[in-house]
Amino acid sequence: MANIFSGSEIVELGIQIEKNGRDFYNQLVKQTKNDKARGIFAFLVGEEEKHIEVFKNILKTVENYEPAESYPGEYFAYMNALAGGYVFTQKEKGLETARAIKSDKEAVEKGIGFEKDSIIFYEGMKRAVPQNDIKVVELLIKQEEGHLLKLTELKNML
Repeated sequence: MANIFSGSEIVELGIQIEKNGRDFYNQLVKQTKNDKARGIFAFLVGEEEKHIEVFKNILKTVENYEPAESYPGEYFAYMNALAGGYVFTQKEKGLETARAIKSDKEAVEKGIGFEKDSIIFYEGMKRAVPQNDIKVVELLIKQEEGHLLKLTELKNML
């Protein structure tokens, strides 16, 4: 991948984030002994699978899209900075992160952090997709916000 991302590369990062999220929550389903946590983690696995498909559909429409910028490369440099610090844009990080977790509380706290990071990334992504895909990304953000609420409730219960 180049130093500065294209619109399609940003959407591909979204796909990678969702794959890592799926792998992360799937591993947590196997690790937890708490039935309530297992149910929420399993629900989130399914949600991440749906998001992967949504991003694959968006990918078809962003091939040559260029967002409005103040200066050439501004937007993609910003997204590069965001993605560079986000561990879930790296392959295999979801599974690796989940395997290192020692407790349900730690798992939930990590999940909360990942959901927050995803929301920030997807807010930025809205500028990398054509107008007709913005509503789809906004819907994904709403769903991520719902995941954040579920995890926060679970954290308060543990």
